[in-house]
Amino acid sequence: MSDEDIVASEEYFNENKVASSSFTSTITIKVHFHVITQNDPPSGNVSEQQLCDQVSVMNKAYAKARITFKLARTTHTVNSDWFNNAAPNTAQQTTMKQTLRQGGVGDLNVYTVGFTSGSGAGLLGYSTFPSQFASNPQDDGIVLLFSSLPGGSAAPYNLGQTLTHEAGHWFGLFHTFQGGCEDPGDSVSDTPPEASPAFGCPTGRDTCSGGGVDPIHNFMDYTDDACMSEFSPGQIVRAKQQHGTYRGQA
Repeated sequence: MSDEDIVASEEYFNENKVASSSFTSTITIKVHFHVITQNDPPSGNVSEQQLCDQVSVMNKAYAKARITFKLARTTHTVNSDWFNNAAPNTAQQTTMKQTLRQGGVGDLNVYTVGFTSGSGAGLLGYSTFPSQFASNPQDDGIVLLFSSLPGGSAAPYNLGQTLTHEAGHWFGLFHTFQGGCEDPGDSVSDTPPEASPAFGCPTGRDTCSGGGVDPIHNFMDYTDDACMSEFSPGQIVRAKQQHGTYRGQA
């Protein structure tokens, strides 16, 4: 989202957010995986076991939030153009989503691609935010590098936490480094401010004065999968309130 869109969506959210208990209510999300592959050269296939393992990784990551994920169905599509060129605001990703998206407002659609060329080259993934659903329901979901799934080849990002991270955006969470050291940052009071993304696992990194060391173990940073292990209580509250406000499921 643009800075202007973020300001507008935060104003709306703060004025209209629903009350939600962060620990007593359970949300179950049906996940629809859309595996996009290419034939020449063969690339992009993921196994059913990898998809099951990915759901398990998500369920562990979101356990404290009492958010659970359930594999609903899997589709397989051979389309080299989508596989290579899908990226934000491209014709490829728009056609792919309009063709394949399944389920309703509370269902998570995940499209696995290669990000090999074009404006998306080198991406690990990207997601829509819940505030964007009403204006463009067919665009809702996550586009993900296929090799970031558990057992994939995208080390050190191959333990499944890329989808954990992108699902955080799908639930309305910003990066921990959103806004740098300036308020309101990521709009969550219990994540220390962070000037820039952290990579690897830099223990003790502290890029903003006051507030504590950088939250390098937070799923909404950019550290290695093995370094990520937590959402803060404030992020859990925000995720559930965003889900309730924009998807009607508190």
